Amino acid sequence: MDRYCVFGNPIAHSKSPEIHAAFAAQTGQELTYEKRLAPVDGFAAAVQAFIAEGGLGANVTVPFKLDAVKVAQALTIRARAAGAVNTLHFTEDGIVGDNTDGAGLVADIVGNAGVPITGKRVLLLGAGGAARGVVLPILEHRPAQLVIANRTVATAEALAEQFAALGGEGVVSACGYGDIEGAFDIVINATSASLSAELPPVSPSVFAPGALALDMMYGASPTVFLQFAGQHGARLRDGLGMLVEQAAEAFSLWRGVHPATAGVLQSLRAKL
Repeated sequence: MDRYCVFGNPIAHSKSPEIHAAFAAQTGQELTYEKRLAPVDGFAAAVQAFIAEGGLGANVTVPFKLDAVKVAQALTIRARAAGAVNTLHFTEDGIVGDNTDGAGLVADIVGNAGVPITGKRVLLLGAGGAARGVVLPILEHRPAQLVIANRTVATAEALAEQFAALGGEGVVSACGYGDIEGAFDIVINATSASLSAELPPVSPSVFAPGALALDMMYGASPTVFLQFAGQHGARLRDGLGMLVEQAAEAFSLWRGVHPATAGVLQSLRAKL
């Protein structure tokens, strides 16, 4: 059996084995997929051990997405742009690092939520690793504007500057939370505020009528951010769809077939 895994610390909560088992059953692929707890200071050794056992690929979650960049011998364009790796492919030529997070987010927004990004105003809250991974895939859909807002403005400005040429003149910009101007069609919370039940300090005016508000976090009940967005007329979406879609991207990279995601997402949602 072909072997795959997900590395993390902690890792017990991961839904990835369930998702990939469903993909394998659906596509007729024979493989096993397991959770692997890697020591915080022993990620590279854990990867090499898995390769020695015959592993063909791995997903990477917190806190190893930057370590995975160093382990990879080649990076895809989107992994290089993100500065982080969430998918490793062990090939005859070496270890390839990819980042499927942003593609997963965009697939969930456009495909599952049915909201086009092209020509829309998009607000991205946060400028850390989660935000960095989604800028390129968003810009590939040609939004009218992408504003990156962050508590530390310099971090947001550096991120905006990195992608400015790709977006075209005036498309990508950065600011502090208090300086956000106008209303947006899509508002994405890429901060970790939801983990501590906190709200990014944004005005209700950021939500255009019928805007899509998406939080990368997910759970049985809406995050504080989604509750806030819902009180101001936004359509709500959590990060579960992004999780399933980024997994589908990784599965496609490894197996050469792209699984259908709707049924898997529905099944996971029912279990929350």
